[in-house]
Amino acid sequence: MSAPGVQSFAQQAWEQVLAKAKRAVVYLDAACAESLHWSCGPERLLAAVGGPARDVREFGPRAAGGGPGQPKALFVLSGLLKGRAVETLRALVGRSRFQYCVVVTAVGHPAHLTASHLPAGAVAELEGRQPVFEQLEEKLCEWMGNMNYTAEVLHVPLLLAPLAPHLAVTPAFASLFPPLPRDLRLPHGARPDRRKPASLAELDAASLSPELQLQLRCLVSGLSAFCEHLGVREDCFSVGGLSRVLAADLAAYAPAKSRRKAAAARASLLFVDRTLDLTGAVGHHGDNLVEKIISFLPKLPGHTNDVMVNMVELTAFQTKEENYTLVAPGCLAQSNDTAARALWESLLSTKHKEALMEVRRHLVEAASRESLPIKMSMGRVTSGQLASYIQLFKKNFKALESHCGLLQLGLAAVQTLKHPLSAKWDNFLAFERLLLQSIGESSMSNVLNQLLPMIKSFSQRTSDDYSPEDLLVLLVYIYSVVGEIPIDKDLDTAEEMVKMALTVALSEEPELPPLLQKILECESAINLTFQKARIAVDELFESLHDITTARSFMKQFKSVYVPGSHTHQATYKPLLKQIVEEIVNPERPDSGDIEHVSSGLSDLLKTGFSMFMKVSRPHPGDHPLLILFVVGGVTISEAKMVKDLVSSLKPGTQVIVLSTRLLNPLNIPELLFATDRLHPDIGI
Repeated sequence: MSAPGVQSFAQQAWEQVLAKAKRAVVYLDAACAESLHWSCGPERLLAAVGGPARDVREFGPRAAGGGPGQPKALFVLSGLLKGRAVETLRALVGRSRFQYCVVVTAVGHPAHLTASHLPAGAVAELEGRQPVFEQLEEKLCEWMGNMNYTAEVLHVPLLLAPLAPHLAVTPAFASLFPPLPRDLRLPHGARPDRRKPASLAELDAASLSPELQLQLRCLVSGLSAFCEHLGVREDCFSVGGLSRVLAADLAAYAPAKSRRKAAAARASLLFVDRTLDLTGAVGHHGDNLVEKIISFLPKLPGHTNDVMVNMVELTAFQTKEENYTLVAPGCLAQSNDTAARALWESLLSTKHKEALMEVRRHLVEAASRESLPIKMSMGRVTSGQLASYIQLFKKNFKALESHCGLLQLGLAAVQTLKHPLSAKWDNFLAFERLLLQSIGESSMSNVLNQLLPMIKSFSQRTSDDYSPEDLLVLLVYIYSVVGEIPIDKDLDTAEEMVKMALTVALSEEPELPPLLQKILECESAINLTFQKARIAVDELFESLHDITTARSFMKQFKSVYVPGSHTHQATYKPLLKQIVEEIVNPERPDSGDIEHVSSGLSDLLKTGFSMFMKVSRPHPGDHPLLILFVVGGVTISEAKMVKDLVSSLKPGTQVIVLSTRLLNPLNIPELLFATDRLHPDIGI
């Protein structure tokens, strides 16, 4: 096994699950399936089961039960064993003939106690017992119809989907997103005095809905297990309101306090709110091939971080659109293919042109090893050139099978280069650069006036024009990069014109894609009235105004915009870049925006004494390992930037980037304008 890290953590966790899978009917929920997908692949699970593929099923109320010759079941679940999860378990077990049930949950028992609302005194008296799990074991035997049958309920930390040695996401928390200022005005908190925080700077756990508090506790359970795997005592830091709540919960988490006493190594764990910089998430400045692949290609069903690669070209089918679903799609995760994994990690860490050259080099080397009639060519890499290399494998089944992972990545590159959105990406980039210049040279009202002619209804649009979803992306970019803006009459007028044009465009859409359905709270264009569209647009602009104030309470990281001059163009400076530069600064400045959260009395004393004595306060640059967790999603370009910055500015420091999900420009409007983000559906 490799050195402790995201891959070894995920693989060791799945080894525990696989050990229980022999001759079992296995049920997985979507988040656990995604973790398996990136950790060790479904092939490992099928091999461990030792039966046909139909013995692995999606966990849900409609799943098929076990038959007469299937006495064993394994349930692998990412969430709490409460509510809908238990109801589904009961239904599945009740219509099966199981005699042995194993239930694996990714959430630790302490979080289950929190969900059970047991008083603190009762929890303290448990002395290592796990009553929630024990009660479910009894229930499982009852549902199987014989108390002498066997039931096991255990916790395995299936938190991460490892994308690379330095990058991992948490599929079970893909919808987790920090609140905006307007969210604080909604009645969702649990404060006894019902007082709402005046700003995000005052956000605390009691300000959040019970569902969101419990979701954070489940995440803390997994992160504590990850730190235990690394063997580190973590110092918790935060930038942003929700990140501060999350850091405080981890710092105070009882199992983590016990674990830290025995930890030999040290690490800094820094949480950052995505809402403090949405420019980087919706911008098209990242010069990375993988970023374009996950933006252009359709999502792999049930996944938030992988895509479908059309494999029809490698079959005897005609390459027509209707054949797309006849052939199982390829994907980006190649956990069991060493060569493909090496190419994937190379694509994550190189620029667009270099990445295409890497794809070509790997294809040429693979074709040469298989003695295929490859014709070498130098110069610019084109989609046609890569496609011709891939076609060489088509009629050689042995070569096709040996290099299937590599061919999937190669086809992903080809389909991205050919994709009609490729040209629009460049258009976005050009317009964003123009906006950066305009913001420095003119008022916000003038910037919106530049956007106004681009808002066109369906009947007026061509394929080169911006769709309503594209316009939402541009609006988020504008309002995020500009920061706080003074309200004036001209801005009110410009906004009203944009609102009206956008309302007209939305109300005339013949079909509503999923994103617009969510924002408009309307499933069909037939039911969408002008008034409904206008209400949705007004609420959308309230959120946009909130975006401009998201950094208002910051002292140092107030802006992500660098004005231009006679010699330099105006630029966007990512918040994550500013934070990392601050952390690795050899002068160790005391940043007012990176908050340290104490985990015990010694930290409190150190912080207190530092006010009047020469005692060094905890600093995120203190330790050889930096874990950066972006709450709300991270882009491939940002993860690469963080890794490169730390490598160049502080070579002795290892960095791991964690996040709730991978982002592409269209993810952000979906997360940002979702009405349920403060009341997540945690199934209880």
